[in-house]
Amino acid sequence: DLHRLIRRQRQMCIRDRLLRSHTTAITIRYLSQHPEPPVRAFIVSRVFRRDNIDAKHLPEFTNFDGVIMEKDFSFRKLLGLLTQILHALGIKKLRFKPDYFPFTEPSVEGAVYIEGMGWIEVFGAGMFRPEVLRIAGLRYPVGAWGMGTERLAMALFGIDDIRRFYSKDVEFLRRFPLSKHLKLFV
Repeated sequence: DLHRLIRRQRQMCIRDRLLRSHTTAITIRYLSQHPEPPVRAFIVSRVFRRDNIDAKHLPEFTNFDGVIMEKDFSFRKLLGLLTQILHALGIKKLRFKPDYFPFTEPSVEGAVYIEGMGWIEVFGAGMFRPEVLRIAGLRYPVGAWGMGTERLAMALFGIDDIRRFYSKDVEFLRRFPLSKHLKLFV
């Protein structure tokens, strides 16, 4: 029917113009295509939020998502893994606090301590909810997290204003050699 076709066309136009606010849909798609453990996936993408720009917030940032599916994966293992990742990067002061995210339960917010700024949130994490797993056709537990790479860089380099990473001050940007951090991933 013509009205249904027009409505569908409008929905597609709206959908095509919406900016991605998180990368969970990409993660779920990957998991549904790889339903047998062990599965480890990492997604890096630009995301957009309705945030006011200040020293800790940008409306656009790079998100690094990770998921792990194992037959016996647990929330405790997820917290241990995230602690190991941050310690390997040289971040020793971190804390977790309960939080709400629509796709995970239990969920936590991970914050790191930055001298001069105090505690700032760097990631959200949790175990995918049973209904999410069921919709994706998954039978095993999945732990997931999403980290803002700019905030992670703030913690690594002791930067007190996220906007500085997007300045035109090339000398400021050259002060941060990545080689000591990149060797962790080689």
